[in-house]
Amino acid sequence: MYVPPQFASTDPSHASELIRSYPFASLISVDDKGLPYITPLPLHLLEEEGRWLLLGHCARPNPHWRYLQARPQAVVSFMGPQAYMSPSVYPDLARVPTWSYLTVQCTVQARLIEHFDDKDRLLKHLIHEHDPAYAQQWRGLGEDFQHKMMAGMVAFELEVMDWQCKLKLNQHRPESHQALYSTYASGTADQRVLADWMVRLGLIGAIREET
Repeated sequence: MYVPPQFASTDPSHASELIRSYPFASLISVDDKGLPYITPLPLHLLEEEGRWLLLGHCARPNPHWRYLQARPQAVVSFMGPQAYMSPSVYPDLARVPTWSYLTVQCTVQARLIEHFDDKDRLLKHLIHEHDPAYAQQWRGLGEDFQHKMMAGMVAFELEVMDWQCKLKLNQHRPESHQALYSTYASGTADQRVLADWMVRLGLIGAIREET
C-alpha cells in the first residue's frame, strides 16, 4: 500500500481500533492462475502473547481456503470511514478534490483450523463480538446440527506478520483543517467519525492554539 509519511501511523492502538471497529475485511490471496482472489468476510482480532491473530472462516465450496493451504501468505485489508473532500475547504481556489479515509492492511500467515473443538472456540469469539445473544440459541440447536454446520465451513487463523495503517486526513495542509473539520462534524456518520479522528490526531487542537 502506498503510504506517504504524512498519512502513516505506527501507533498499534490506531490500527487495532480500526480493525475492531470495522471488522468486515477483504482477504486477498493468489489463486492457481496467479491472479488475486478476494473474499469479503468478518475477522476477529485476537491479541495473544504479543501476537495479533485474525480469526475467520469461509464456506467449504469457496476455493479460497485451498489457496491459503497452498500459499499461506496473504493480505487482509480493513477499510474504515471514508468521505469525499471538497476543494472548498481551502482558502484559495487553485486546488483539486480528494478523498479522506482510514485503512489498515496486514500481511498474514494462514493456518487452517479443521478440528471441531478449535472451530467451536473460534465461533465463540465471533458470536461474542457480533451477536452475544445468539450464543444460547446456537448451543440449543443440538450437536448434530452444529457438526453439520461446522463441516460446511473451513476456519482459519491469520497471524499478522506486518501491518500498515494509513490515516488520510489532509494532515499536510493545515490551512484546510478547520473548514474540513466543520464540514465533516455536521455530515454523514463516516464524516463525523473522520472529524473525531482529526481531533484525536491533534489537527484541530493545533489550529485553536494558534488562533
